[in-house]
Amino acid sequence: MENTYQLGPTKPFPVATVNHILEDVLTTYLQEAQYDPEFCRQMTKTISEVIKTQVKELVIPRYKLIVIVYIGQRDDQSIVIGSRCLWNPKSDTVSSYTFKNSTFFALANVYAVYFE
Repeated sequence: MENTYQLGPTKPFPVATVNHILEDVLTTYLQEAQYDPEFCRQMTKTISEVIKTQVKELVIPRYKLIVIVYIGQRDDQSIVIGSRCLWNPKSDTVSSYTFKNSTFFALANVYAVYFE
């Protein structure tokens, strides 16, 4: 990218729109599914690519996107998933959605980091 000497985004990252995308994709792909380790391994790759493609179609300039999808079995246990990032709280953000059914859970995160 050519240097524009622009230190911040011209418009904020559309977190609500991205949350809607996450909800739609996870529900569409996983609503009728049952837990199977091999199926979940493939779905994490597929879902993260679909989410990345749909968020990129929003054409949000100068943002780097990181998409992470977790899928795990629900077996009467608890799980804590944490993430740490070093970023600028004025321009960088995260969007997240959790999907659950009777046999598994899925968590999708989209990290948007502004590229100066």
